[in-house]
Amino acid sequence: MSGNGSMDENKVPLLDYSSAQVVENNIEEEEEEEKKFLGRFWVESKKLWQIVGPAIFSRIASYSMFVITQAFAGHLGDLELAAMSIASNVILGFDFGLMLGMASALETLCGQAFGAKRYDMLGIYLQRSWVVLFLCCVVMLPLFFFATPVLKALGQAEDVSELSGVVVMAFLPLHFCFAFQFPLQRFLQSQLKNSVIAWANFVALIVHILLSWLIVYRFQLGIIATALTLNFSWFVIFFGLLGYTVCGGCPLTWPGFSMEAFTGLWDFFKLSVSSGVMLCLENWYYRILIVMTGNLENAKIAIDALSICMNINGWEMMIPLGFFAGTGVRVANELGAGNGKGAKFAAFVSVSHSMIIGLFFWLLILTFDNQLALIFSSSQTVLQVVHDLSFLLASTVLLNSIQPILSGVAVGSGWQAYVAYINLGCYYLVGVPLGIMMEWVFHQGVKGIWAGMIFGGTAVQTIILCIITIRCDWEKEAQKANNHVKKWESVGHGAS
Repeated sequence: MSGNGSMDENKVPLLDYSSAQVVENNIEEEEEEEKKFLGRFWVESKKLWQIVGPAIFSRIASYSMFVITQAFAGHLGDLELAAMSIASNVILGFDFGLMLGMASALETLCGQAFGAKRYDMLGIYLQRSWVVLFLCCVVMLPLFFFATPVLKALGQAEDVSELSGVVVMAFLPLHFCFAFQFPLQRFLQSQLKNSVIAWANFVALIVHILLSWLIVYRFQLGIIATALTLNFSWFVIFFGLLGYTVCGGCPLTWPGFSMEAFTGLWDFFKLSVSSGVMLCLENWYYRILIVMTGNLENAKIAIDALSICMNINGWEMMIPLGFFAGTGVRVANELGAGNGKGAKFAAFVSVSHSMIIGLFFWLLILTFDNQLALIFSSSQTVLQVVHDLSFLLASTVLLNSIQPILSGVAVGSGWQAYVAYINLGCYYLVGVPLGIMMEWVFHQGVKGIWAGMIFGGTAVQTIILCIITIRCDWEKEAQKANNHVKKWESVGHGAS
């Protein structure tokens, strides 16, 4: 018995040691995997912020030029401020959203071609985009020529509509500048040359501030000259980027002007329109919110408070839009290189970063809503309405820290047409009717309209995009991207 007992005792430590060794090995493997994961996360984060950082700055700078123009117009008089606001936000805002969206087709094509190392095609894609967007600019000219009757039909005051129509005509050079500058930015962005874009926007912002001050205060040249400063400043950006591109900044991707730019235009147009519709449906969504609010009782207070919220949201929105650009480029680059797992990981890293920033601003708005509103108004009535809307504003900011990044995944993957249908269904078949019902059936005012549009439209769209992204077969998408690049390459070369 004692002998058997001693034998059992001798076996126990051996078993315990073996089990402990297995556990220790598992811990070491987990630690090693964690180190690998953190290492990959850090490497991808650096690649992402190489695009996102300059992209955020560039968007804030370009957004600021519009705000500065309106601010200087406000010093000319109330009518001038109203006319400049309507001209830039309604007519030019529509134009801006459409041109920006159509240019986003290059994020798919140039991003995937760059990842596949078919560098010569990037310059061809850029020139095709110029041709397509220029033709669209020509088609849209009646919107500028007949801006005054259009604005009157939308219910704007006669004097504001008349002056807005004159201001809009002063923006015609900017209208065509959009068609050439936005594709050029996407072309450089897909090659990770965002610092060039940031520097061009910085120089233009400084020029714009100085020029606006001279026009308004020094020479007192009026509202038309004030509007023309915006044209000049944006052309500073364009010629800066164009000079960099054609004068040796992109030796691999700029083959010079080519007749191939005039081939495959119909297919290019369809992809550009899909991109334009996808982004425009999002851009117009919150403009509808302001229009519906204008039909409420005591609409002036509601619109003032909502405008403050939209301004705060607009400034913060430049951050997720920077991530939108970065995500589209990183996903397209990885898919073009045939790395499906890399594209999936890039999307995960981008959403993680943006969500952390979104949570920070969500908390900031809930904590300091009155202090933020004081930047725009000192009216206690308006401040109280802003306070009542702060939860919806914070929720909008939080959702917008996710939704644009998922849209960036869609752009990088070439899903623009599918997402356009999703946006149409979620925003205009669910969100807008729900917002209308919350006001005209349940009488919840601006809070009801906004809540219906946010939780009925934006939240549903975000959930659908999350499901699509999570369930995506990324290796299959990488193969599709490779086929996509070959198809677009053959379109040009075959026709030539």
